[in-house]
Amino acid sequence: MTDQVTTAESGTQEIPGKPTSASRTTLSHIMTHNDTNLLGTVHGGVIMKLVDDAAGAVAGRHSGGPAVTASMDEMAFLEPVRVGDLVHVKAQVNWTGRTSMEVGVRVLAERWNESAPPTQVGSAYLVFAAVDADGKPRRVPPVMPESERDKRRYQEAQIRRTHRLARRRAIKELREKRVAEGFED
Repeated sequence: MTDQVTTAESGTQEIPGKPTSASRTTLSHIMTHNDTNLLGTVHGGVIMKLVDDAAGAVAGRHSGGPAVTASMDEMAFLEPVRVGDLVHVKAQVNWTGRTSMEVGVRVLAERWNESAPPTQVGSAYLVFAAVDADGKPRRVPPVMPESERDKRRYQEAQIRRTHRLARRRAIKELREKRVAEGFED
């Protein structure tokens, strides 16, 4: 799977695709009292930062340079995370467009002093845009799903993208209609 990019010097140049495994990563962090909320469990914002950090690393690896968070979809907290939990944030590129990538993230937690298997405590989907040194969008390599699971994630990411774009379009049209009717936002 390749994509084409036009350059001033050479006309059209192929951007080779990258397999899903090339940028997949896991970030692990032990939760301490500094990470807690008023209920004594780990603050959701701490988990969200770890999610964004891991997803950003994956997006940068896949795109071969800087990438910025464009949106976060469906951040789900499935179980509370406690002080002393070892949190593993697993991220991979699920889908790529011309300059953007969807990164899927799973958050797992296990007790630091137990040998029980980790439990999934959260998940999220983030969209990153690759940018150049001037902050302008730049092309990204296509992702090449390797397993049946990767192929399923790619297809699901396409559905999420379609829904994001439709939602954005519907909101824009509603706002334009309200302005045309004399309402101010």
